[in-house]
Amino acid sequence: MNLFFDVDKTIIAQDGSLRPWVRETFTQLHQDGHTLYVWSGMGIRWPVLSRNGLRGYVADFFEKPLDDHRARLARLGVTVPPDLCVDDHQEIVEVFGGVVVRPYVDPDPLDVEMHRVYTLISCYRNGH
Repeated sequence: MNLFFDVDKTIIAQDGSLRPWVRETFTQLHQDGHTLYVWSGMGIRWPVLSRNGLRGYVADFFEKPLDDHRARLARLGVTVPPDLCVDDHQEIVEVFGGVVVRPYVDPDPLDVEMHRVYTLISCYRNGH
């Protein structure tokens, strides 16, 4: 599946720190045969991925449509249709399907949202 992850407050806190279990989740999803994409309403920001050791798992980085979501995909250069999204905004997930996560605003070493994300994606893939 083509999995699209949001950046800010989804995989990265406001201070730029990586949400717990993101690297492990990306590793497992990649090993499971999924293709991972990242997008952001703040534009394409490869350095965020490089700084956090995620670039090798991600096939491409796109600008995320903030309105008129489906119609804006082509205009923003999104060349792959999202099968599922992981985002802290309900609206994006309602349009494309996927998992809404609790916004990751401040670093929290006890955060386990990515465990839930992996479980839900695995269940979806297996038809549960």
